[in-house]
Amino acid sequence: MAAGYSAAQVRAAEAPHLAAGEPLMRRAAAALAATVRRSIGEGDAPTGPVVLLIGSGDNGGDALFAGAELAAEGVRVVAVPASERHHVGGGEAAQLAGVHLLDADPDAAADALETAALVVDGILGTGTSRSPALRGPARALVAAAIPVVARRGIPVVAVDLPSGIQPDDGSVPDPTVLPATITVTFGAVKAGLLLEPAAAYAGRVELVDLGLGPQLAGMTPLIVTAD
Repeated sequence: MAAGYSAAQVRAAEAPHLAAGEPLMRRAAAALAATVRRSIGEGDAPTGPVVLLIGSGDNGGDALFAGAELAAEGVRVVAVPASERHHVGGGEAAQLAGVHLLDADPDAAADALETAALVVDGILGTGTSRSPALRGPARALVAAAIPVVARRGIPVVAVDLPSGIQPDDGSVPDPTVLPATITVTFGAVKAGLLLEPAAAYAGRVELVDLGLGPQLAGMTPLIVTAD
């Protein structure tokens, strides 16, 4: 059985761990890096850099910290921001490790994707649950990426959930969403990943255990499905 929780439930379950100073983001980023490492090591992906599409929030931070870990191991990593801002700590770690940070430019992203081995979608997360549709530069970035990814068959790893889907009810208000090969979701499976039409964009869902079990045990999931 697979249980799906709301974004608010997951945030509530995380709260005591964050208050205790547990490094949940670094754990999430390490797990994300492990999935990317495994995916590019399977031999089916084309050669080239790992391209990070990053937003300004925690999902972008997860992607940048994961990219920093990979770059430190010698993997070529390129980060393309969806706005003028990005996660400060993640950005510093990425730059120190040798991640190449491009300007927020759809044309630059399309050029990077022409040689990419894999794409990490870290633009939006559960913090945008009220209105998840991509807008402005973020939408332009994904719109530029979709045809290149489809034409080249590039694997896509989504950070927590594909950017642009509603994490609680699975709605997709705008089809400008980059379909994921794998979604690495943190702490608990978000209910929207189990519901159509969003589930069709999620690919294979991998849950990263962040130790939230005791908190989630006292909550009723939004949805329970046959695994």
